[in-house]
Amino acid sequence: MTPLHCTCGQTELVLSGAPILSVECCCTSCRTAAERLNLLPGGAIPLGPQGQTHFVLYRKDRVTPPDAGLLVAFRLTPQSTTRRILSACCHTPLFLEFKGGHWISLYAALWPKGTTPKATLRTMTSDLPAPQTLPHDIPNARTQNSRFIWALLRAWVEMGFRSPPIPTKGEIDG
Repeated sequence: MTPLHCTCGQTELVLSGAPILSVECCCTSCRTAAERLNLLPGGAIPLGPQGQTHFVLYRKDRVTPPDAGLLVAFRLTPQSTTRRILSACCHTPLFLEFKGGHWISLYAALWPKGTTPKATLRTMTSDLPAPQTLPHDIPNARTQNSRFIWALLRAWVEMGFRSPPIPTKGEIDG
């Protein structure tokens, strides 16, 4: 069991088992969300030097979320199918959830320093203004490559094709 906490310590997520993947996302949506969330008190999302967001992907059935009253959702637009879940107490970004998804993408900054699972893949590098500036220490996939898709599909099969809901208290504007 791995407990992760918001900045003020009131909101806790408990993880069990191994992550699906640890990735750095370079998509425009993640970079835009980080810019907007970084304006909220407590909403800091650390970005890599090229604007990438480090996520650790977990099956939803391996994450015990807190009570819905401790979570709020943030969407880039009212029509967005992707929501970023923050702690209601201090606006710490906790994870990203895709509508109908069977996994969540936890912000790697939640792990205590030195314990974060190392990223093994960068995705959506085609969205970067200068993708050629990325280091070549891990694969730099232009989109979600076959390794990424296969890992998510395998996790969904292991979950019995379920997608447990994660309720929240409401939504905030950013």
